[in-house]
Amino acid sequence: MSQPLAERLRPKTLDDYIGQKHIVGENAVLRRMIESGRVPSFIMWGPPGVGKTTLARIIANRLDVPFYTLSAISSGVKDVRDVIDKAKSNPLFRTATTPVLFIDEIHRFSKSQQDSLLNAVETGIVTLIGATTENPSFEVIRPLLSRCQVYVLKPLEQDDLLSLLHKAIREDIIIKTKSINVRETEAVIRYSGGDARKLLNILELIFSSDENSDVVEITDKIVVDRLQENPAAYDKGGEMHYDIISAFIKSIRGSDPDAAIYWLARMVEGGEDPEFIARRLLISSAEDVGLANPNAMLLANACFEGLKKIGWPEGRILLAETTVYLACSPKSNSSYMAINNAIATVQETGNLPVPLHLRNAPTQLMKDLGFSKNYKYAHSYEGNFVKMDYLPKELFKHRFWHGQHNPAEDKHIERMIQLWGDRFK
Repeated sequence: MSQPLAERLRPKTLDDYIGQKHIVGENAVLRRMIESGRVPSFIMWGPPGVGKTTLARIIANRLDVPFYTLSAISSGVKDVRDVIDKAKSNPLFRTATTPVLFIDEIHRFSKSQQDSLLNAVETGIVTLIGATTENPSFEVIRPLLSRCQVYVLKPLEQDDLLSLLHKAIREDIIIKTKSINVRETEAVIRYSGGDARKLLNILELIFSSDENSDVVEITDKIVVDRLQENPAAYDKGGEMHYDIISAFIKSIRGSDPDAAIYWLARMVEGGEDPEFIARRLLISSAEDVGLANPNAMLLANACFEGLKKIGWPEGRILLAETTVYLACSPKSNSSYMAINNAIATVQETGNLPVPLHLRNAPTQLMKDLGFSKNYKYAHSYEGNFVKMDYLPKELFKHRFWHGQHNPAEDKHIERMIQLWGDRFK
């Protein structure tokens, strides 16, 4: 049995690699490191089919160092320790470039499994390359994350997908045995959804369905018809994981409980991980509902914890209640925007010093240097408030949070105006 088309066409060099120009294009940061032969520990975060594993294999081919591969789905702490022991026992240990350990689906590693990597990464026994479809901020422990650069891989753009389609038609040893007539591409691009593997699976499906013909035509109608006949052929994970969750969250954000509950049902029927849904609900409660209804986060967190206690299938009821509640709640992203604004300012202004009056003074030397001098303890004043500067002097009166007009936040805005005056108008 021949290899799948996606495997046959997997690129082996950066020059053959399609997409992700922001990190591996000409003069891009990761490409320069790979070509220099010195790659630090990093994690690739992106949806399926965008080239994470392929990029790791290209690095393995490029670097003249021991290269170890583990899958978090089937590996445990023992496997990690075995690889570390192999790296230590290598005759070139400490005399050559550090061995590379690639861990696919690293978000599936438990905390203890990730802990087992820490010392080896920190001391340079191995260089870690991780791949994940989940946000590493939530799925990778902070100590490990702090030792790794994170590179975001994006869904392939239309031009990338078209390049891949024509490359397969032109170069694949099996596909090129027939005459492929590409008349329309809108459907194949749309169903691919930025996923190279999906696109190649679709092409292979159409090719195999016309295996008795010397000419294979690709039109929008043919693509739609073939995929309806074989719904699992291009999406083996079931239910278009990323498309469905996107529609689900956007329906909640758009305050449409009917649409939100429909997309929830699609995920439930598709066998989606209930905790994955619960995590997204918890994020949405803060990002999309926010201060307009702070109780939303309490309910979403209770839903997440409740799922662990009652399990499945009853857990779907908790997910449904939370989904409808969030969709029906008033919306505000003011906190989400505030932290983004603040992070952008930090990146622009760097590590501004903490004003002396806001610093603690546990020693006499610190007191002599003016630490904590002139600090005013708010609870010692009427209304538990006194005007004082809390930002670095370079950002005096700078605004990050801009309250939005809904019943809950209007109260916050009114109080801030009472306390701070024109600053919050």
